[in-house]
Amino acid sequence: MESTAAATTKGGRGKPKATKSVSRSHKAGLQFPVGRVARFLKTGRYAQRVGSGSPVYLSAVLEYLAAELLELAGNAARDNKKNRIVPRHIQLAVRNDEELSKLLGSVTIANGGVLPNIHQNLLPKKVGKGKGEIGSVSQEF
Repeated sequence: MESTAAATTKGGRGKPKATKSVSRSHKAGLQFPVGRVARFLKTGRYAQRVGSGSPVYLSAVLEYLAAELLELAGNAARDNKKNRIVPRHIQLAVRNDEELSKLLGSVTIANGGVLPNIHQNLLPKKVGKGKGEIGSVSQEF
């Protein structure tokens, strides 16, 4: 009696599976593909063997970085009154965040532009009001 129940749940040569397969991403509660990361780790030959937890951890780290970057880029897009994130918004998000800027310091983002910045020496000098104007007028004569 147990052998027939075990045969239906495990599945034999021609029998359909009783339960649907669950991906490792779903098991870990991630959106990024754990299986694909595992394949890249294996084919990249970074080590002879790859543990079962390594691709899960790496996928979680990549997902966190992507979520952080997209949140900041979305805020930059909203500040510019846009509904769509373009490379300019990603550039502004990365360069205004200290940690992301350090991580992506040597990265060039195509169509990203530069941060708006005017050197202090190029700005016009502030004109004094009140007593300052009287002193400047007396020196002109």
